Amino acid sequence: MLNGDAYPLLSKVDSPADLRRLPEAQLAPLAAELRQYLVQTVSQKGGHFAAGLGTVELTVALHYVYDTPHDRLVWDVGHQAYPHKVLTGRRDQLATIKLKDGLAPFPSRRESGYDTFGVGHSSTSISAALGMAIAAAHSGEKRRVVAVIGDGAMSAGQAFEALNHAGALDVDMLVVLNDNDMSISENVGAMSNYFARILAGKTYAALREGSKKILRRMPTVWELARRSEEHMKGMVLPGTMFEEMGFNYIGPIDGHDLGALVSTLGHQRELQGPQLLHVVTRKGKGYAPAEADPIKWHGPGPFDPTSGTIFKEQSTGPAYSQVFGQWLCDMAERDPRIVGITPAMREGSGLVEFSRRFPQRYFDVAIAEQHAVTLGAGLACEGLRPVVAIYSTFLQRAYDQLIHDVALQNLPVAFAIDRGGLVGGDGATHQGAFDLSYLRCVPNMVVMAPADENECRQMLYTAVTLDAPAAVRYPRGQGPGVRIEAEMTALPLGRAEVRREGHSGLLILAFGSMVAPSTALAELHDATLVNMRFVKPLDEELVCRLADSHDRIVTVEENAVAGGAGSAVSECLAAHGIEREVRHIGIPDSFIEHGSREDCLAMAGLDTAGLERGLAAFWPAPVAARARVRRRPGAA
Repeated sequence: MLNGDAYPLLSKVDSPADLRRLPEAQLAPLAAELRQYLVQTVSQKGGHFAAGLGTVELTVALHYVYDTPHDRLVWDVGHQAYPHKVLTGRRDQLATIKLKDGLAPFPSRRESGYDTFGVGHSSTSISAALGMAIAAAHSGEKRRVVAVIGDGAMSAGQAFEALNHAGALDVDMLVVLNDNDMSISENVGAMSNYFARILAGKTYAALREGSKKILRRMPTVWELARRSEEHMKGMVLPGTMFEEMGFNYIGPIDGHDLGALVSTLGHQRELQGPQLLHVVTRKGKGYAPAEADPIKWHGPGPFDPTSGTIFKEQSTGPAYSQVFGQWLCDMAERDPRIVGITPAMREGSGLVEFSRRFPQRYFDVAIAEQHAVTLGAGLACEGLRPVVAIYSTFLQRAYDQLIHDVALQNLPVAFAIDRGGLVGGDGATHQGAFDLSYLRCVPNMVVMAPADENECRQMLYTAVTLDAPAAVRYPRGQGPGVRIEAEMTALPLGRAEVRREGHSGLLILAFGSMVAPSTALAELHDATLVNMRFVKPLDEELVCRLADSHDRIVTVEENAVAGGAGSAVSECLAAHGIEREVRHIGIPDSFIEHGSREDCLAMAGLDTAGLERGLAAFWPAPVAARARVRRRPGAA
């Protein structure tokens, strides 16, 4: 339970209804307590941090003014939703966020009625809120709908598609643009707040709408008045674009001024039609280290709240992201055609050093995965060698572009797919569970999955030597600790590697990250183990040859079983008329929730114990009872 002495106001707020019973004068002290509680709690286990600090006052004001959950509040992405979780009955559970069986890392409809829309990927809030607003109008419900979207998420095409649609409809909804990439001085802030109060006020709204009704009867005067109003707003406010899209634009206002927020939101709640409120906030607000370096403090691990020291996890070697980043720099030195593309994931994808050393060949396209892929296609058309660094879960958003713009034209675009498989704390929205399935069905694609760090480097090199689209898919975190060779050598296309010759009659075909844990399994059962390397093209010759000399086959992959690499093996056997008992082990037909990466592997049955259980029903006899030396074709 929360210490009431340390948090006298926050300890009394178990729901937004409690918040709304407070006098407005107590909101600022409450916000200060909430910010301090976030610092102390997140420091214990880590989590999304700086974004939430920047939205404390906005969150308090929204729940104070709007009758949530009757009024719908939709968060974009959800990085900034920790204060929302605290104020909506989950305060005492915040320390469990991202942990197994704890709070979800993002808003989740299953977790709370206040989480009106589940998120994790960006730029969905306006579309979802518009749907809710249309539904409210359709059913005659008197409710308001608010979407909160950051300036980064506003860079994605879906956000503008939704704005374009919403502005053409006469529905009541508010879009709050949380702009945390702009400084705001006191003078500008005061002036902006003044304009916001004027433009959101009932008097201005009544005069504005009343004047329109009268002036529309006089077309010439009406056009002059309309242009004059737009010209005035365009001179003093950055909202002309939103006005042109059909929104009544208010702002910018200081997103840390609770008085201005409550007053403006209160006025806007009574206005009809599409509204947009532009608030300026500071990411990491109230915690000096996070204000100074909001990127570093976006999602830190555990830290000392007093000194601001983030505790580093012990490292046994470079993470796959670092392997990729080093390879890209090495490759760029050798080949001037190499360019790097990322959709706003420079740090996560390991591109920091490349962006510094090769700034003219580095393209961060913001949160625009579709554009990232087609940009790569255009570069490839002109002879460059683009490398698109992207998370597995985000490549899903550019699937049409991958097929239509890259694969259909057989363009040599290399995809460095990070976070392939189970990622851990970010949970179901970020698990890279489907890429092998959705990639291997696309013509012209080459799909590789490295077993270790060195193989990752060599596969990346292989990808850029091909005159075809190619993907290298690797997991989050560190590999098994294999020494990385500086020399780069292209792998033979579509050729697997036999890691162990077994004698029990069991054949294990392992893909990517599952090669290492399958090694112990192969030893236990005296099985033949193959590092498959290529999901497409599959090493059909080796698969058929080994199938002929083994009784049963097990495929293991950190991908959905449905349509995955194991399915490719079965299709191969069927095409060659080979009948064998085959067992596919991979991610089951369900969404794997959050926890540590180890927790997620266990939930999917891909940890050591899970792999053994998955094999038990298929290969139950102890190795000592069934081990035998099989006669190989052609043996004496």
